[in-house]
Amino acid sequence: MHVGVFGTGMVGKAIGTKLVQLGHEVKMGSRTANNEKAAAWVKANGARATQGTFGDAAAFGEMLFNCTSGMGSLDALHSAGEKNLNGKVLVDISNPLDFSKGMPPSLFVCNTDSLAEQIQRAFPHANVVKALNTMNCNLMVNPSLVPGEHDVFLCGNDAGAKTKVKEILTSFGWESPIDLGDLSGARGMEMILMSWIRLMGVYQSPNFNYKIVR
Repeated sequence: MHVGVFGTGMVGKAIGTKLVQLGHEVKMGSRTANNEKAAAWVKANGARATQGTFGDAAAFGEMLFNCTSGMGSLDALHSAGEKNLNGKVLVDISNPLDFSKGMPPSLFVCNTDSLAEQIQRAFPHANVVKALNTMNCNLMVNPSLVPGEHDVFLCGNDAGAKTKVKEILTSFGWESPIDLGDLSGARGMEMILMSWIRLMGVYQSPNFNYKIVR
């Protein structure tokens, strides 16, 4: 499958690398076609890895991953071009974290709305699925970093899109993704980050996750 990944940070690199390892062709998008971080990632990942602008990555991908920072997500996606997003599954991994006043950050949207819902409203013909935003990027693509069973969540308005994302999550090693329903479920998923950041401080490590015990 052709996949477009938006963002050249740790999340974009982790997702892109895993997808290449699984045999997908991945184009990493950024604001410029010759981004140095993207070029280094391409060099490290071989022939199935390419780079370009956000628009290039969006046009290339059958499935798209938003791995940009939450503050810049809407601008990045507008740069990608609505026509390049229409009809495609857009996996939103971003979080609405506002670091303008330092640590710990606040959320610039919460309670009655979410960043994922804002993205869906801005691009009504894309199929936005929220997933993987509640954990460290290395754990996203390698659940075995944390011993035992633990959980990944997803939500979205389109059942077919969620099925495709579940298949990708399974290929990453997640055995039983938990479907939280429509995209309003992203409100809770994004608010989890406030506790996650505190827990990372407590444990002095990002290698932990949530387990739903029933």
